[in-house]
Amino acid sequence: MADNKDKSREKAARARAEEQSEIPSWTDGIPLSPSWWAPVFITLLIVGLLWIVIFYFSSYQFPIPGIRNWNLLIGIGIMMVGFIMTLKWR
Repeated sequence: MADNKDKSREKAARARAEEQSEIPSWTDGIPLSPSWWAPVFITLLIVGLLWIVIFYFSSYQFPIPGIRNWNLLIGIGIMMVGFIMTLKWR
């Protein structure tokens, strides 16, 4: 009889340990991002960086001639949109 009680106690202890070791995730209710989300934000980050690099290498003339330093703001803006998208990615 004592052997039966020991087995049931072991089972109960094992069940409690399994329940306690399971870590609840805080992201359970948040839906996953669409499959196009990551490629778009990575592309925006790269395009923004290339925009700024082209701006500096062309001595402040390109990618859009005539607007001079606004090219820098456009490149940073493109990169910021990509960065904000990374914050919503799951």
